Amino acid sequence: MYFQLILPIFIYLILLIFRMKNAPFFLLCIFISPCFSQQNNWPVLKHYEGKFIEKIAMPVGGIGTGNISIGGNGQWKDVEIMNKPGMGFYGSVSPKNAPCFMIFTKGASGEKHARLLTGPIAPTDYDGSQGSVTPNHGLPRFESASFDAAYPFAIVNLDDHDMPVSAKAKVFNPFIPGDAIGSGVPIAVIRYEIKNKTDQPLTIAVAGSMDNFIGMDGSVIEFDSFNRDIVPQGTKHNRNEFRKSAGLAGIYMSSDSVNHNSNAWGTIALTTPANATEQNISYRTQFSPKGWNDDLTDMWDDFSDDGAFRDLQFDRKVNDPRAALSVNLQLGAHETKEVDFYLTWDFPNRKDWNDKTTIGNYYSGFYKDAWDVAEKTLPQLPALEAKTIDFVNCIVKSDYPAVMKEAALFNSSTLRSQTTFRDKEGNFFGWEGVFAATGSCYGSCTHVWNYEHTTPFLFGTLAMKMRNVEYEHGLNDSSGLMSFRVSLPFNKSENWKIAAADGQMGTILKVYREWQLSGDDAFLQKIWPGVKKALAFAWIKGGWDADKDGVMEGCQHNTMDIEYYGPNPEIEFWYLGALKASAKMAEYLKDRQFQQTCSDLFEKGSRWTDQHLFNGEFYIQQIRPVQDKSMIATGLTAGMGSTNLKDPDFQIGEGCLVDQLVGQNMAWICGLGYLADSNHIKKTFQSIWKYNHVSAFGEHFNNMRSYALGDESGMILTAYPDPSKRPAVPLSYGFEAWTGLEYTAATGMIYVGMNEEALKIISDTRSRYDGYKRNPFNEEECGNHYARAMAAWSALIACSRFHYSAVAKDFTITARPGNYFWSDGYSWGTATVSNHAVSISVHYGKLDIQSLHLKGGSGLLLKKAVTIGENEKKDFTMQ
Repeated sequence: MYFQLILPIFIYLILLIFRMKNAPFFLLCIFISPCFSQQNNWPVLKHYEGKFIEKIAMPVGGIGTGNISIGGNGQWKDVEIMNKPGMGFYGSVSPKNAPCFMIFTKGASGEKHARLLTGPIAPTDYDGSQGSVTPNHGLPRFESASFDAAYPFAIVNLDDHDMPVSAKAKVFNPFIPGDAIGSGVPIAVIRYEIKNKTDQPLTIAVAGSMDNFIGMDGSVIEFDSFNRDIVPQGTKHNRNEFRKSAGLAGIYMSSDSVNHNSNAWGTIALTTPANATEQNISYRTQFSPKGWNDDLTDMWDDFSDDGAFRDLQFDRKVNDPRAALSVNLQLGAHETKEVDFYLTWDFPNRKDWNDKTTIGNYYSGFYKDAWDVAEKTLPQLPALEAKTIDFVNCIVKSDYPAVMKEAALFNSSTLRSQTTFRDKEGNFFGWEGVFAATGSCYGSCTHVWNYEHTTPFLFGTLAMKMRNVEYEHGLNDSSGLMSFRVSLPFNKSENWKIAAADGQMGTILKVYREWQLSGDDAFLQKIWPGVKKALAFAWIKGGWDADKDGVMEGCQHNTMDIEYYGPNPEIEFWYLGALKASAKMAEYLKDRQFQQTCSDLFEKGSRWTDQHLFNGEFYIQQIRPVQDKSMIATGLTAGMGSTNLKDPDFQIGEGCLVDQLVGQNMAWICGLGYLADSNHIKKTFQSIWKYNHVSAFGEHFNNMRSYALGDESGMILTAYPDPSKRPAVPLSYGFEAWTGLEYTAATGMIYVGMNEEALKIISDTRSRYDGYKRNPFNEEECGNHYARAMAAWSALIACSRFHYSAVAKDFTITARPGNYFWSDGYSWGTATVSNHAVSISVHYGKLDIQSLHLKGGSGLLLKKAVTIGENEKKDFTMQ
C-alpha cells in the first residue's frame, strides 16, 4: 500500500530531473499505470444531485492550454482548446454531433444495451424552435446522474435500472501548486469506471466519438443541413487516422488544408492505453457522409450492434469527419474495471488581445503535436495524479470550513480557463474574464487582478511574471505612469496609457508580496527602480498626492471604471499599503532617503485618514470638485466618469463601500499589519456587515447588472445608512453584488475576529453558485470565470493566519488547534497545531524556517534554523 503511494511521487521527482529522456523509465511507468489507477480514491468535497447538476460545467485543462468542460450529468460542453473562449461551442457543426462517450453491454443470454455515458437532459433544455438543442439530445442516456467534485477532480455517477452496469465518469487534469509546467499539460484525463451489477459475466465496450473540428473554434458558424460540405469557420479536408505507439492507441486528428497560421489550426488526439492485453480496441476514422445526420446514425448503429467499430472508407470526404475509438473488455459478476481515455491537443498559434499577431503558446514548446502530448504525458500521469490527489486531500482534510474550501478550490479553476494564457516565452497574462467567444477586457488589468490571491499562493513564478510584465512593459520609464492594461505584442506606445490609482498602488504591494514569498532578492533589485517611479507618480503636478501629504486627493481612476474626485478609503488604503511596503523594501535595499520619505508619508496619511475620513462607523469619501483638467493631460484619468469636474457624478460620498479596506486586506496578507487605527478598522468591518449585507435581493433596487436575484443574499457594493446623503448620481456599479468584493469583505472580517459573519458571506455567495441557478465553477462579473473571484483564496490565508517570509524565513500560523493547509507559491503542505506544539509537513518543495510564530498564542522559538524537505515533517514544541 505505502509502496503504491510513494513510488509515483518518487517517479514524479525523477521525471522533473530527466524530463522523460530515459526510455526504461518510460516503460516502468507504463507498467505501473494500470494498477495505480485502481488504487487511488479521489477526494470529494461537494456532492450535487437532482436539479443541482443542471448548470455545472467544470473546466478540464491546464494553465494556459484552454479546456473542455464536463457537465453535471456527464455531458461534454464548452470546447475551448483553440486559443479562444468557446462557451456554448460543442466542437461540432451541430450540437447533435458534440463529443460523446458511450457504453455497450452484452450478457451471457445475448441481451444487448447501449447508452450514452451521460445522465438525463434537464427539463429546462427540452424546448427549442426545432426541438431541443442540448448536445447529443437524440441518444439514449442513463436515467440518473449525480456529481461529486473536489477541483480538479470530477466524478459523474450514472445509473439506470434497465442497465446491467452502473458507471462513473472520472475526469481531471493535473493540478500541482508550485509546478506550473505539470499543471499546464493540454490534456483531459477521462476515466470510466464500470461496475457489473449482475451475477453473470458481461461483455462491455466503452467508446468515445467526436468530430475533427480543427479550424473551427465556435466564433463563426455557417451551416447548411442539406450539404455537409458547407461547414463552420475554417474546417477544410480534415483527416483522421488511427495510430499505435508505445503504450498508446487512438485517433490522431490533423488538417493540412486549414491555414497553418490560424489560431484554430493544430492537432487533436483521442487515445487510450494499449498495454492491457484483455482490452480489444476498435475504431472508425469516418462515418457516413450522406447528410441528414446520417453520420450519427452510422455511428450508433455500428456501436450498438456489438460495441466494436469496423473502419470503412468513403469516396466522398467531409471537411469535419467524425471519428470513434472503442475499448472492448470482459466484466465478471459484480466486477468493476476502469477504462482510460486521454483527450490531448496542441494549438500553437495563440494571438494577441486583438486577434492579429501570433504570440504563441508556452505549452506548445514542449510538444510536437497532440500525439506527442499523449506519449509524453502517459508515463508521467501516475505521479502527476498522485501529487494532485495529495494536494486536494491536504485541503479537503484540513479544518477550514467546508464552504471556505469550496470557494477557494473551485474558483482556482479560473487559472485553467481561457481567462488566462501564457505566450511562447512563458509570460503569464489574464483577461478580466471571458465572454462566449472572446475575452472580456484585455491587458491583465491591474485593478481587477489586485484582488486575487490564488496565483501568488499557488504558482509564485506566474505571479512574478505578471509583475515583470507590469514593470518592464506597462510602466512609462520617464513619467512613472503604469498603463493598467498592457499591449500585446509588447509595445509601450500601444498601451492603454491610462493609470488606475488602485491598480498602480496595488502592483507595489504585489511586488512586496512576491518578493517576500519567493525570497528572490534579484527580482526585487531589478524591479525596485520601477517601483520607485510608480510610487513617485502619485506626487507629480496635478497628481493623486501632488502636495505629498500622504493623502490621495486628485482624480483617481479605479476599478469602478470611473474617477474618484477627492480622498476616499478604497484608494487611500491601497496608497498607505504601498507606502508601508515601499518603506520596507527601501530599508532592505538600504535606500535610506526613499525609506524615510515613504515612512513619513505613511504616518501622515494614516493619521489624516482616521481624523478626516472615519465618520464613527466607517470611512467615507470627501468629494472635492476639481478646478481644472490638467490631470487629464497627464494620463491620470480614463475620462470614463464625470465630465463635470466641479460637481462630479458617480461618487461614493458618505456611502459605506463594501471593499473600502481592500488595501488593508493586502497589508495583512503581506504581514504589514494595520494601516490605520485598529479600532476604526474593526468598527468599519462591523458597519460593512450591518449596512452592506442584503438578505433578499428581490427587495433591492439595481439599475445595473444583477448577479444576485430573488431571495438570494449577499453584499451590495455601496450602502447609505442615511439615504439623504446618497449622491443624486451614485457610484457606477453601486447597487451590484460582486463575489470578488464579497470574499474581500469576508477576509477582512476574519482578520478582525468576525468569523461568523465572514462565513455567512461566503456561504451566501456559494449558495448562489449551487449548480442549479449558476455554475459552481464560474463566478461571473464582467464575463465568465472572472479573475477577481479568485479573492476567495485569501479567506484560507486569513482563517489560518498563515504568513511566510522567504526573506526572513519566518513562518506564522494560527494558535487555534487544528490542521491547516498552507502554500507559499513554491512549496506547500500542512501545519497541525495543538495546545503545546505544531507539526509542519512539506508535501511539495522545501521550506526554510528561522523563526516560527503562533498567531494569537505564545510564540515558538527555534534553537536553530531548519529546512523541511519534500515529504518531511518537523515537530516544534514550546520553548
